[in-house]
Amino acid sequence: MDTLQTILERRSIRTYKKDPIPPEELRQILEAGHQAPSAANRQPWHFLVVGDPEQKRRVAQACNNQMWMADAAYILVAVGLPEVSNKWYKVDVAIALENMVLAAKSLGYGTCWIGAFSPEAVAQVVGLPEGTDVVACTPLGVPDIAPPARQRKAWNEVFSLDSYGNALEL
Repeated sequence: MDTLQTILERRSIRTYKKDPIPPEELRQILEAGHQAPSAANRQPWHFLVVGDPEQKRRVAQACNNQMWMADAAYILVAVGLPEVSNKWYKVDVAIALENMVLAAKSLGYGTCWIGAFSPEAVAQVVGLPEGTDVVACTPLGVPDIAPPARQRKAWNEVFSLDSYGNALEL
């Protein structure tokens, strides 16, 4: 799938089929995150690929009981390493996870960026060491239902030319 088409067609998926993801496609998705840019190439991240059904259930519980997440083939837990890059680790982790989200979409899989979770509870479930920080989670699997596009803000609310509030006419 074309990159721009992938970006424009990506949706937050909250209903998954029980279908597996072939290992070679999972590797492609993870490699997209592995190749992400980061400040000074420090790569201050670690990603847990949670596939065990009971472990997925526990992670979903730690994500404010969003139990639908456990239906996906995997849940990715995106972890920042502040000791590697204290100032930029959250941005770097987000960039890498978004690379994986877009790679997943390009291969026909669905994701849903999860920011509603207890960092302490997720960390405990997946056994994170001290000094790490859960930045986000996402289910990863075969979409069952893909919602339509949601309304976006008007261009003049999100873009300016040269200075804030100066209309960008294209």
